[in-house]
Amino acid sequence: MEGEVLLKISILIYSMASGGAERVVSILLKELTQKHEIELVLMRDVIFYDIPKNVRVTFLENSDPRENGIFKLLKLPFLAYKFSKIKSDVSISFMNRPNYINVLSKYFGKKSKIIVSERAMPSKQHSLGLQGKINRFLIRTLYKKADLVIANSKGNNYDLQKNFLVKKIKTIYNPIELKKCRKTKNDKFTFVTIGRLDEGKNHALLIKALKNLNLNADLWIIGDGPLRKDLEKMVKNLKLEDKVIFWGRQKNVYEFLNKADCFVFSSNYEGFPNVLLEALNCSLPIISTDCKSGPREILAPDSNILKQTEDIEVAEYGILTKVGSVESMTKAMRMMCENKELRYNFAKKSQNRVKEFEVEKIIKEWEKVINE
Repeated sequence: MEGEVLLKISILIYSMASGGAERVVSILLKELTQKHEIELVLMRDVIFYDIPKNVRVTFLENSDPRENGIFKLLKLPFLAYKFSKIKSDVSISFMNRPNYINVLSKYFGKKSKIIVSERAMPSKQHSLGLQGKINRFLIRTLYKKADLVIANSKGNNYDLQKNFLVKKIKTIYNPIELKKCRKTKNDKFTFVTIGRLDEGKNHALLIKALKNLNLNADLWIIGDGPLRKDLEKMVKNLKLEDKVIFWGRQKNVYEFLNKADCFVFSSNYEGFPNVLLEALNCSLPIISTDCKSGPREILAPDSNILKQTEDIEVAEYGILTKVGSVESMTKAMRMMCENKELRYNFAKKSQNRVKEFEVEKIIKEWEKVINE
């Protein structure tokens, strides 16, 4: 019968802040609520993305991000107990702590089908210190207890199987809502990047590369984070104030993508960067570090996902550069600036590539795993 609710689904995530996982959840909420009864469960009251009116929102707690790591660990059973009281047919979680809570809720009697979604490469993300060891232990111990693990890239899937012994696993790429882009032109050649200003995104690499480039070009940085003041200081020290602009967080990133000439991405590690899809949607030529994981799968889909370039690689849908290499990034940025035909060819191919990730196609894959 049309309009019939098929399943009751709970979706657990830390918050609805302005990140990639949160953006995916916002799309899932909008699409899945057309058929199912959805309850969104949050651990912090930060909401950046729109939530459909018919989605019930529940707060498991209002977490303080400055909490001690050991305290966060000790709270997991208590939060899992609270979450076990939320009844649903299917329980989906995103990101590490929500994933741990989702699996642990089984031990407090939760009868839902448990699906956890890993959004980054765990062996890269949790490589350092005691906190890294604890997270690696929890992932190795708990993820295999879930009914299914969703990896958002083949690289993450491989990492979870090889290093964390996860067997019940499937790859579902991030979806993108395709938008019509209306290109406008700046007076100067403009590079644009989007991402949280933290060590993993390595914006310092782009700033240094722009300095080395020594061309009449600007760099727009969209996003905010703990390293903003340090990066602004670097820009000042390098005398790039007239070339590097910090725009902060923006709800409508397409306003900036439409005005840029090239998208640049400098991460040390990733899960599956949505921003590359948004750049493709706007027919922007792309330069990205060949980090694990995601960029290679998006820009060079027919290549071996385990490969990493040692310099630059002109791939089918963009240029991949060596992770952490200012020299490689500078070389690729110069190539994009000076080769109009190269930019044109990438722009021409971009629309065909981005269609592989459109919402309708990806939601069908989610529906399949929910209903299995």
